[in-house]
Amino acid sequence: MNEAIKVLKRNLAGDVTWQYEGHVLRREPNAVVLEAYFNRPDTPFMGVVLKEKDRFVETFYTDRWYNIFEIYDRDDRGLKGWYCNIGYPAVTDNGTVSYVDLALDLWISADGRQTVLDEDEFAALPLTDRDRELALQALEELKTVFQTKRPPP
Repeated sequence: MNEAIKVLKRNLAGDVTWQYEGHVLRREPNAVVLEAYFNRPDTPFMGVVLKEKDRFVETFYTDRWYNIFEIYDRDDRGLKGWYCNIGYPAVTDNGTVSYVDLALDLWISADGRQTVLDEDEFAALPLTDRDRELALQALEELKTVFQTKRPPP
């Protein structure tokens, strides 16, 4: 499958804050898995360097409050880790996948170490109590699943 798909990252107001193209690897009943390449300059991050053209295998769920990016080095193809965005379930439509990012993130290094990111930004968002609770439940689910160092199916 080599279907092109546009990814739209949105903020809480619905504005697109980042967009890029990927290619669908597979579709599942409640998810789309795609391949994309990092399109920003090399950036040190959490003990690794995210490099322009690093390979990302991204899973967007339409029934879960997160997405998961599995990141591979552009040069040696080694696994760097997983970057998980907490957000509203993804919406797929007409060649696009979009998600509303809720600022809260989880980084899991290749050796399994976990780091929660951007808690202050998340706390400042004007969310309903229920949405805040669901987002925090998603974070806990990810933390538990990654204790096995494997992403959820």
